Amino acid sequence: MRISTSQIFDSGARGIGRNQSDLFKLQNQLSTGRKVLTPEDDPIAAAQALVLTQSKAVSSQFLKNQDDARGKLSIAETQVAAVGDLLQSVREKLVQAGSTVLSNSDRSSIAQELEGRFSELLGIANGQDGSGSYLFSGYQGALKPFSVDASGAQYVGDNGKRLLQVEGSRQIATNVSGKELFQNIRNGNGTFVTSTDGNGSGINQGTGVIDQGSVTNLADWNANHPSKIEIRFSVVAGVTTYSLYKDSDVVPFSSGNNFVSGQAIALKDGSTNYGVSVAIEGQPLDGDSFVVQPSTNESVFTTLRSAIDSINAGIGSVASGNSSTEFVNSLAGNLQQIDQALENVNKTRSTVGSTRSEEHTSE
Repeated sequence: MRISTSQIFDSGARGIGRNQSDLFKLQNQLSTGRKVLTPEDDPIAAAQALVLTQSKAVSSQFLKNQDDARGKLSIAETQVAAVGDLLQSVREKLVQAGSTVLSNSDRSSIAQELEGRFSELLGIANGQDGSGSYLFSGYQGALKPFSVDASGAQYVGDNGKRLLQVEGSRQIATNVSGKELFQNIRNGNGTFVTSTDGNGSGINQGTGVIDQGSVTNLADWNANHPSKIEIRFSVVAGVTTYSLYKDSDVVPFSSGNNFVSGQAIALKDGSTNYGVSVAIEGQPLDGDSFVVQPSTNESVFTTLRSAIDSINAGIGSVASGNSSTEFVNSLAGNLQQIDQALENVNKTRSTVGSTRSEEHTSE
């Protein structure tokens, strides 16, 4: 076979071209630090590199989300702690207002201070984070969650949790809903609530003060309790007795029971045990009555507004409905509810704090 001069030339030129291409590729590999410059260099390695790059980007986003979560949780924890400090201050003022040596003018001054605390609490509840989102509005970060109304404050947010993906299989909530922190607070002792009733008038004549009660068997209460139990007193010839009524019944299910101040009154209907008891200190008069009802949710703003109204009313005559007995019973109920709110705040703060700590340890 004859090889022409042009063939030799073309072969040499192609060799030089290949060498130049290989040299150019090697120079690119050295300058970029990458072995695979295009998918055609090594399709399998290129695919693996793409997966690695995507994984790196996802991991970088998770780290950013973790930082964001820590920041948001830190703000939430600070604000929840502020709520706890404020409610502790409110509690101290309520205890002070209950002193019998104070005048109604003194109590009015305390009520004014509590109005300031109410405004502070509302300000915290409507607080925002660094991005301008409301902290306690649930999902609706752009919506101001609380507005003042006759009962205290109305909540217009929701109970949603704003979740951030911090790991491949883990999301965490970075907010606390206002409903959870301020609204869903069980009144009374959390199982039932006690109050004066005054035989339906809401005014007791005697000095009887009812405690928050005790739960002796929660299962019995949950299974058997009526919607209301009334303890109605009768005084005949100097002997004080009480009868027990349930719901709207006009006939008692237990009657003629001797009353001893401070002694526990077990609430049961024959063989049906309601699993709770209460104690009444002092001396109720004929017609005085107290009620026991299942606990419901009460807003801390409602509790604070009720306390302010009660303190403003002060202590007057029995006929006016704000006797010392009524005042003490009302204030005791408000104090109990503030304690329930404080317990809820501490529980919420503990949850937020532990979540934030987990994020620190996951770095």
